[in-house]
Amino acid sequence: MSTAYRKVVRPVLYRLGRGDAEIAHEQTLHGLRRLSKVPGAVPVLASTYGALPAGVDRTVFGLRFPSPVGLAAGMDKNGVALPAWRALGFGFVEVGTVTALPQPGNEKPRLFRLVDSEAVINRMGFNNLGSEALAKRLAAYGDLGYPLGVSIGKSKVTPLADAVEDYVTSLRRLHAYGDYFAVNVSSPNTPGLRELQDAGHLRELLTALKAEAVGKPVLVKIAPDLTESAIDELLGVCTDVGIAGIIATNTTIGRSGLAPSDEWLATETGGLSGRPLSEISAKTVAHIHAATGGALPIIGVGGILEPDDALRLFDAGASLVQLYTGLIYRGPGLVRTTNRRLASDSRQGELS
Repeated sequence: MSTAYRKVVRPVLYRLGRGDAEIAHEQTLHGLRRLSKVPGAVPVLASTYGALPAGVDRTVFGLRFPSPVGLAAGMDKNGVALPAWRALGFGFVEVGTVTALPQPGNEKPRLFRLVDSEAVINRMGFNNLGSEALAKRLAAYGDLGYPLGVSIGKSKVTPLADAVEDYVTSLRRLHAYGDYFAVNVSSPNTPGLRELQDAGHLRELLTALKAEAVGKPVLVKIAPDLTESAIDELLGVCTDVGIAGIIATNTTIGRSGLAPSDEWLATETGGLSGRPLSEISAKTVAHIHAATGGALPIIGVGGILEPDDALRLFDAGASLVQLYTGLIYRGPGLVRTTNRRLASDSRQGELS
């Protein structure tokens, strides 16, 4: 973590809105959005954070990624600051989760920092402007310089019986703008959503989305709370349907790994992310890699707060990784140091 971020930026962000984490999130996005519109500002930012070392690019499910380090869904749901993310060193970005219908999400407060645990609890509830609004925004962008993923979910008011059409509506609207599509059936913050991970529901949903995607890769984002047998059943469906990859993992409803000083927050409902997910995400990635013989690409996400955390996911079998909570605690320097570490390890591998 850079000294400037630790001593100057982070304390200011943590005080915004009397410590309301969501206000800090909104202000960060607002600042990056404004920066994206200032002539010359993005290149200046890119000169500090965005220069990628040689040897970190890779091609996964038919797409070339300038770096395997991406921004996870949830940070920029409505795609308001897309030019700035590449300037911060990200090799790809996933917008959303977006739903067919615009929705405000759950009641506030709904985002909580657990500082001593380097974790976050959120119960945002897919707050977003809807897939139609996102399509209009994405249409206004030119070439972003990186693959854009779109995470799609179910509108809260849509019954599970109508979930397939809800997802398909969003994919249809956004098909021209997403380079890949992530099917979010694992958020704990939409009632009943995780039932869509069951084999019967999942097969119907993925079959419809695969048919609608017309050549665009479709991935499935899974929960870290599934048993190995449930993961194996899910993987069987994904293989049968021809899904391009797995994103492992979403947030957890578990509360293990919290510092004693943060345990009073454990009663807050929502998904837990950050340091407590480091081990479970790596184990899940390793299980998927072994179960599929490495044939199904994996985006590893959860608990990356140091470059070593990213390397652990790559060693477990991930092809790409995503950050979110790590940015809150380490700042944009985490992206830069992770890219440099990957390049260094790649060179060491070539020399050995």
